[in-house]
Amino acid sequence: MPTQERDQWILLAILIAATALGPMTLNIFIPSMPGLQADFDVVYGTAQLTLSFYLVGLAGAQLVHGPLSDRYGRRPVMIGGLALHFIGTLACLAAPTIGLLIAGRLVQAIGGCVGMVVGRAIVRDRFDRERTASMLAYITMAMVVAPMVAPTIGGFLDNIYGWRASFIFVLLNCLIVLGIIWKWLPETLAVKSTGNAFLSIPRDFARLLRKWEFCGYSFQLSFNSIIFLSFLSGAPYVVSEILGLTPGDYGLYFIPIVAIYMVGNFVSARVSPKVGIDRMISLGCVFVVGGAAIGLAMDLAGVVTVFSLFGPMGIISIGHAFSFPNGMAGAVSVDPKMAGAAAGLSGFLQMALGAVASFVVGSMMADSPRPLVIAMFIGAVLATAAHFIGLAKKNSEGAKSSEK
Repeated sequence: MPTQERDQWILLAILIAATALGPMTLNIFIPSMPGLQADFDVVYGTAQLTLSFYLVGLAGAQLVHGPLSDRYGRRPVMIGGLALHFIGTLACLAAPTIGLLIAGRLVQAIGGCVGMVVGRAIVRDRFDRERTASMLAYITMAMVVAPMVAPTIGGFLDNIYGWRASFIFVLLNCLIVLGIIWKWLPETLAVKSTGNAFLSIPRDFARLLRKWEFCGYSFQLSFNSIIFLSFLSGAPYVVSEILGLTPGDYGLYFIPIVAIYMVGNFVSARVSPKVGIDRMISLGCVFVVGGAAIGLAMDLAGVVTVFSLFGPMGIISIGHAFSFPNGMAGAVSVDPKMAGAAAGLSGFLQMALGAVASFVVGSMMADSPRPLVIAMFIGAVLATAAHFIGLAKKNSEGAKSSEK
């Protein structure tokens, strides 16, 4: 293998490790929600705040990490974020009350999202637009497979040691990733932006939001995130409270979805450079809308089973495997000089809408999965609309430019 190609794959492995950390921490103790609720003697909605506040931190911090990496470089921002994630995990592990646990989760999220944002910018630093989509497909496997695998790990740890064991696992994982980043991650930013990084944030974001191309890619990603994060919020309740199964069962039923998503991302990585970003997203939308529609139809027909819950999500996962990496590649390629800002803003929009959806779905869950399946269907329709509206505007603007 040529040295340059080998270095690219080493860089990809490093970015996968960093990117997976935040999403894994998000969901590793989701199967422990009922036990957490009983341990602190709180209602399910209060326990759900440990997820919602993590999403808030994950969303808000991306607005800062991206522009900071444009200004000061990718490597120092990555190291600082991981150090903060370590501190937050220690706080969660020692938390004596639900309030302190929620605060620790917020700090965890602020640091943990750094790999998600800076990782995308690093890929765009090193590769062209189409190759970026291929590389991000591999990274997206980590970004979404990690929270899919995490409930399986968390469920088994909870069954044996209790919910705090999940944070010990996260703590050790963070130390390993931080060591890898410190030793092997190179600086990839060729030209750093000038001026005050914080003052330039609103200006750069405004420039991006005025571009239909960026909005199409970013809102497609954001509305698809509503589907995924709503499922992560509501599915544990359906499994434990409605179907009467265990946290370990929930983790096991996630395994086929993980496998489907991994295969889909592998296909996306191979096919995207040949087919193109926009066509791959369009194909993904077909699977997403189809899966969400099937889930809603089964619920309206009164079918509430493991298959009716996880089956439609499996179909949706195929669509997400096609649409997520290509949407991310499109968003960070709109203006390569603002790749960090674009990664941060698109990530913020995903997490912000997802946080709202997860809280609403978690609060509305009662004796039926209907709030969950309705939220998933709405997210699918909005994601598809955002993609095709953005694509139409992009093509229209391109036609006008060619006429001049």
